[in-house]
Amino acid sequence: MANSHRAIFFTILLLLAVAAAATASSAGFSPLSPYYYSKICPKALPAIRRVVEAAVSGERRMGASLLRLHFHDCFVQGCDGSILLDATPTIDSEKTALPNNNSARGFEVIDMIKAEVDKACGGKPVVSCADILAVAARDSVVARGGPSWEVQLGRRDSTSASRTTANNDIPSPFMDLPALKSSFQKQGLNERDLVALSGGHTIGFSQCQFFRNRIFNETANRIFNETEANIDAEFARERRASCFAGSGDANLGSLDGSPARFDGSYFKNLVEKKGLLHSDQALFAGGSTDSVVKGYGSNNGRSFWFDFASSMVKMGNIKPLTGNRGQIRVNCRKVNA
Repeated sequence: MANSHRAIFFTILLLLAVAAAATASSAGFSPLSPYYYSKICPKALPAIRRVVEAAVSGERRMGASLLRLHFHDCFVQGCDGSILLDATPTIDSEKTALPNNNSARGFEVIDMIKAEVDKACGGKPVVSCADILAVAARDSVVARGGPSWEVQLGRRDSTSASRTTANNDIPSPFMDLPALKSSFQKQGLNERDLVALSGGHTIGFSQCQFFRNRIFNETANRIFNETEANIDAEFARERRASCFAGSGDANLGSLDGSPARFDGSYFKNLVEKKGLLHSDQALFAGGSTDSVVKGYGSNNGRSFWFDFASSMVKMGNIKPLTGNRGQIRVNCRKVNA
C-alpha cells in the first residue's frame, strides 16, 4: 500500500477510534482506548507482538487460529475472554461448543502471551485476557502480511462462559446469506462487516467435516447443467482427493489458494465459485453482497484491507466489560479465586 494510502488509512481509523470512544462514553461505560496501557504497562503490546510473531512463524495455521479465537470470543457475550475459560462445575465452557470443539486452537499461545505480558508488567496481572485476544488477532494478521489497526483496549475479563450461546450465536459454515446477515446483525454488524470479516478466511484451513457436503452434494442435483451450480466442478473434484465421502473429518483444506498470506485472493475465489465453505460461497451467489465481494477482489485488495481493519475495530467493541465490571484474570483459563 502506498504511503498516501497508509496516511488516509490511519487517519480514518483514528476517527473511528474517536467515534467508538464517544459511543462508549455516552452509554455510561468507561471507553476503550488504544493508549490504555501506555502508562500502566508500556511494554505490554511489544511483548504480545513478540510471542505472536514467534508462534505464527513456527506453525502455519496459528495466525488464522488466533484471529478466529477473537472472533468466536466476541460473538458470545461480547469480547470478554469467555472462550478461554476451561470447564468447571460452575463454568459451562465454550471450548466444547459445536463451533469450537476440536476446532478452536491456540490456547497455549495465549497462555504464553499472558506469562510474558505479566512479566513485562512487573509480575502483575495488568493486561486482560480479552485484550490479549484482540491484540493477538491484529498481530497475527500483520504477521501474515495483512493490515494493521489501532486496537481499542481496556476490556476486562468475564467471570462466566456460555456454551449454549456459543452454539447459537457463532455463525455456522453451513449458513446461507440470510442466516449470516441475521447472525451479524445480532452483534451490531452490517452486511459490509459480514463480507469484510469473512475475508479473514484468506488465511488458514478448514476441516473436511465442514466442507464435505459442499464438494460432494452441491453439484449433485445439477450434474447435467453445471453452469448453474455455485461450485466450480474441477475445484470440487480436487478437494475430494483429500476429503472423502465417509472419512477424513479432520483432514485440512486451505480456505483459499494462499493460506499463509493475507490478501484478496479469497474474494477472487468466490467470484470463480471456488469458496471452500458453503457460508463463504453464500457471499457470492446472486445476492446483495455480490458487488462487495467483486470490489474486494479488485484494486489489489486495498478496499478490503481498509474495511477489514475498521470492521475488526467495530467487532472488538461488542459489549466489552469495562470499569468495575469483570476482572483481570491471573490465569486466562480460570476465574480468579
